[in-house]
Amino acid sequence: MQPRNMSMSGVVDLAAVKAAQEAKAKAEQARAQAAREGGTGAVSPADLVIDVSEATFERDVLQRSAEVPVVIDFWAEWCQPCKQLSPVLERLAVEYNGRFLLAKIDVDANQLLMQQFGIQGIPAVFAVVAGQALPLFQGAAGEAQIRQTLDQLVQVAEQRFGLTGLTVDAEAEPGAQPQQPAGPHDAALNAAAQALDAGDLGGAIQAYKNVLADDPAHPEAKLGLAQAELLQRVQGMDPQKVRQEAAGKPSDVAAQIAAADLDLVGGHVEDAFGRLIDTVQRTAGEDRDAARLRLLELFEVVGAEDPRVTAARRALARALF
Repeated sequence: MQPRNMSMSGVVDLAAVKAAQEAKAKAEQARAQAAREGGTGAVSPADLVIDVSEATFERDVLQRSAEVPVVIDFWAEWCQPCKQLSPVLERLAVEYNGRFLLAKIDVDANQLLMQQFGIQGIPAVFAVVAGQALPLFQGAAGEAQIRQTLDQLVQVAEQRFGLTGLTVDAEAEPGAQPQQPAGPHDAALNAAAQALDAGDLGGAIQAYKNVLADDPAHPEAKLGLAQAELLQRVQGMDPQKVRQEAAGKPSDVAAQIAAADLDLVGGHVEDAFGRLIDTVQRTAGEDRDAARLRLLELFEVVGAEDPRVTAARRALARALF
């Protein structure tokens, strides 16, 4: 598939610009501090290509996208076109010398991210600028087309958001990336990420709750909590048994809710939403509330900006009213 024309209209909003300006100011403050301490604040060329997981996505993609455009390469080991495209993107990341950061995401190991971006096939390449995602292209495109798309990306990032990229120093130690000043919830969020890495879902959930107790609207903690609770719910489930019970007991709300959780984790977003909307339509009282509340929780996991969430919200409104 040829690269689609890139549209930046979806990434320009006042909230994103404000967030970008604030994060950029923090980054500049960190670089100034590094300079005062005798450091360069620069990254190694080896740090321009990073592997990203669900646990590190907030830190390595969303936060860093306030300083530099982050290009995401969704790939898998079994994908032959990915093996053609990925080396080209990696080489260009170094050649562009910090004008963008390349984040590689293995879809087999990070299915929730695949769902949130609405990935239907790979390779798929997205960008995140100031916390806002946009599709770049899908398929093993030609290098000339990739360069054209990247040129437009870095130009728009600089002109609209003032993002000039990273300072690269060939002499810098790999991995010695400049540290931004710590935020008020960084310790709790780091604890949550470490708990996820260790498979401790209960610990991650508690860490996210600690953040939300102080800042109920914290976006990273809300998303992290929704994802961790979903993973905890499906942990230990027998998928075949759950689906059989849901098929055999269409009026059993608990069975439908459990099956919807499995649908979402398995990447069947529309199926999960449709199952719960149907349940809302044919139930009342506490059963209806239970199905509706679980649907709202799954909206949090997928993300409010996802078009599938927008469509499902409209369908839910019709079911309720």
